[in-house]
Amino acid sequence: MCTSVMYKNAKGKWFLARTMDFSFELGGRPVVIPRNFHFESDAQTTGFDTKLGFTGAGRDLNGYILVDGVNEVGLGAATLYFDGLAKFADQTDENKTNLAPHEVVNWILGNVSSVADLKTKISDVNIVAVANDLFKMVVPLHWIVADKSGACVVLEQDENGMKVMDDPVKVMTNSPDFQWHLKNLNNYVQLKPTSHSSKSYGDFESDAYGLGSGALGLPGDYTSVSRFVRAAFIRENTEKADTEAGSINALTHILNSVEIPKGVKADNEGGCDYSQYRGYMSLDEGAYYMQPYDDQTITRVVLTPELLNASKPSEYPLQNTQQFNSVN
Repeated sequence: MCTSVMYKNAKGKWFLARTMDFSFELGGRPVVIPRNFHFESDAQTTGFDTKLGFTGAGRDLNGYILVDGVNEVGLGAATLYFDGLAKFADQTDENKTNLAPHEVVNWILGNVSSVADLKTKISDVNIVAVANDLFKMVVPLHWIVADKSGACVVLEQDENGMKVMDDPVKVMTNSPDFQWHLKNLNNYVQLKPTSHSSKSYGDFESDAYGLGSGALGLPGDYTSVSRFVRAAFIRENTEKADTEAGSINALTHILNSVEIPKGVKADNEGGCDYSQYRGYMSLDEGAYYMQPYDDQTITRVVLTPELLNASKPSEYPLQNTQQFNSVN
């Protein structure tokens, strides 16, 4: 079902990261889409064009579909499940760019330079209720978008239309809606990284056993509600790293807190959500890091001039031998 967070390191550099939690095997891998690329579309016969090059996790399904990534000017985006609440248009609009829900990340990364730019352009997009060929259904999605200035928004389209909401917490999970998650944080104002002081009950003095009592009440289950609270608390209090590698390492530990192991989140039909991979987007560096479930090795893909100006997309198998294998 997925969790996404932003992270700012000690040098002021911003990162966007996510877990991809799903039961259906997605088979994603690092992909680079070059500049000035034309995408075919399930929503309109003319497709749509992109200007900016970008890299992220995707797959060629008679055309590349990316579910997260970062572009050459430092904008990152990720798509997450929004079950029960997402509502898209019933028909196309000839005056707008028509997109299927699963095509939105491609359009954003290929055409948007910042969160401010997104706010001006999103009204020109019409998201149409078109089924995805892989799932044979209209995938209910919402999106988190961030840039290297630290600006961050959540996009949610429901029965009342598109909402573009600033994300002050810089965390996103799944349903309920984003505003509900923000209000729910009011139930956790007691959380802190330091221990609570002792408390008197009559003549009895109660004290915590060791450190960590400040996090008493932090939810530990795998619902989107609990993952949102847990990610917000841990992200807020994780130490700031000095280096790029240290920042990715810090993010791996933040996402450890919300990663879903195989078997612990099963449905009644025999399926099982689990964290198929983690994606880390270095917004200043223009690099994408992918860490699969079965092998914790991290594959790094950097946007170079050769890749950005290539004549076709580039696709890379996941590395599996040494951490931080790099594809330049």
